[in-house]
Amino acid sequence: MFSKILIANRGEIAVRIIRACKEMGVATVAVYSEEDRNALHVALADQSYCIGGAEASGSYLNENQIISTAILAGAQAIHPGYGFLSENAHFARMCRKNGLVFIGPDPESMERLSDKAVLKELIRDTGLSVIPGTKAVTSVEEARKAAARIGYPVMLKACAGGGGRGIRLIHGADELEDAYLQATAEAVSAFGDGSVYLEKYIFPARHVELQILADEHGNAVCLGDRDCSLQRRNQKLLEETPSPAVSEEQRRKMIDLAVDAVRKIGYVGAGTLEFLLDQDGNFWFMEMNVRLQVEHCVTEMLTGIDLVKWQIRIAAGIPLNITQEEIRMTGSAIECRINAGSCGMLKMLHVPGGPSVRFDTCLVQGTVVSPYYDSLLGKLIVFAKTREETLRKMRAALCELVIEGIQTNIVEQLRIVEDERFISGNYDLSFMGNR
Repeated sequence: MFSKILIANRGEIAVRIIRACKEMGVATVAVYSEEDRNALHVALADQSYCIGGAEASGSYLNENQIISTAILAGAQAIHPGYGFLSENAHFARMCRKNGLVFIGPDPESMERLSDKAVLKELIRDTGLSVIPGTKAVTSVEEARKAAARIGYPVMLKACAGGGGRGIRLIHGADELEDAYLQATAEAVSAFGDGSVYLEKYIFPARHVELQILADEHGNAVCLGDRDCSLQRRNQKLLEETPSPAVSEEQRRKMIDLAVDAVRKIGYVGAGTLEFLLDQDGNFWFMEMNVRLQVEHCVTEMLTGIDLVKWQIRIAAGIPLNITQEEIRMTGSAIECRINAGSCGMLKMLHVPGGPSVRFDTCLVQGTVVSPYYDSLLGKLIVFAKTREETLRKMRAALCELVIEGIQTNIVEQLRIVEDERFISGNYDLSFMGNR
């Protein structure tokens, strides 16, 4: 096991990883930008180093500076969290070259699985159903021919995409050229890779994902499903597990297929297989996230399994000693993402409490919410024995959560969990007006 880990991230995920390390008896090293000098993760870590200015490009994305800091601090491993460098194969390779363990998949796996069009070919060979689509298309004309073959409407997506960026819905041929140019430009800006691919647009549908853990010894388990259909402009707002749209028979079948697929492609680490569930109950594979998901904690609340700790253990070569039969998936858990609607100083914070109520955050009174980084302030997660009880608990927790000094989406989240469509469980990706 590692004795010291550097956390190459900020915000609530850096705090989350530091807490897991403390419970494991592992020392931690925080890195921070000038903007984050007074951040909570800096105060909680055993050591902390400023690595650059406010812009992420000069700090949290500064690969050389992070590697140098890890070596200086005597860390054996680097945990990238999510976002930033978490899916960067070049950075993972730099870690290896400098004798550091990257807590995530190896760079070869990341390169192989990062191209979503290529990944779909690999997944198709495992027996899972894949959304009809293409490999990377290199011109408007190629995209036009592919779209005509697939049939409109189609989705245009960045091969190296994530976080809802580089995606366009195209209803007809007259929209394709503008959408292609916009999506490729956005993909270059966000990921440094402008390649895009096309896939059939499945609607109405739900976004359901399966959380997996796999080690280098051939052991793999699936920790159930999450329904992530509450989205605005492809950005998730609320997640729940288990999905009310998935029957127990479907769930068991998909869990078996997911575990088998992960073994066949040789994946190691924490990962997520994402699907669209159509109105006929068919699962269509979309993509795989080769990192910790923002919404991992809703699965932790349901199963009682700490995903961050297992990420660290797997990276250290410790065998996964959990069997599929041992994983508890009874009850219901819901997570609401609490986002900032403005910048400024936090004047008051009151966090709800009680059994099975969790608020993962980096906020303390006096925190300054900056325009330089993601708007996520924290994640409010609750668990209960039934979905009905979980909904009541979430409503109570949202009413108790107080964040003053900045605008937030707390009221919007309360409206969602009070909406009859959500209460019934009969909702899909159109809930927030997505088309």
